[in-house]
Amino acid sequence: QQRDKLRQYQKRLNLNLERERALARQLLKEGKKEKAMLLLKKKRYQEQLLDKTENQISNLERMVQDIEFTQIEMKVIEGLKIGNECLNKMHQVMSIEEVERIIGETQDAVEYQRQIDEILAGSLTEEDEDAILEELNAITQEQVELPEVPSEPLPEKIPEASPVKNRPKPELVAAS
Repeated sequence: QQRDKLRQYQKRLNLNLERERALARQLLKEGKKEKAMLLLKKKRYQEQLLDKTENQISNLERMVQDIEFTQIEMKVIEGLKIGNECLNKMHQVMSIEEVERIIGETQDAVEYQRQIDEILAGSLTEEDEDAILEELNAITQEQVELPEVPSEPLPEKIPEASPVKNRPKPELVAAS
């Protein structure tokens, strides 16, 4: 607002300077040199005021720019402050010890998975091979109870007792 008021004042001074210059010319034509000289001194003073006004306007414009830039800086600082608070909250949730523990657990899990992958890929060590063979021998040495096999030869044909309707054929019974 002050800048705008100074600009209006500057316009008024410029109009006055033009009028006084024209009036000074007219006074010189009329031979009133003293009055023309006094009017030119007044004009010179107003020109100095005009220069001061221009400097004040320039200062005000710089101040407005500084204020606008400071407002931008304040927004940046506020953003940094909010970001810092967010980081601090995240750090409270996740401590260094917790991160180290998680990384350790992850490394253990990766190592365990690598061992499983090696076993599945068939890259067993000699110790693993020996342990597997021992386990296989132990399983095969366990007595498995099987039913007794009859010592008599099986009859070639099953005697038909009585004809029953819809009775399945013996070949189908044995197959199922």
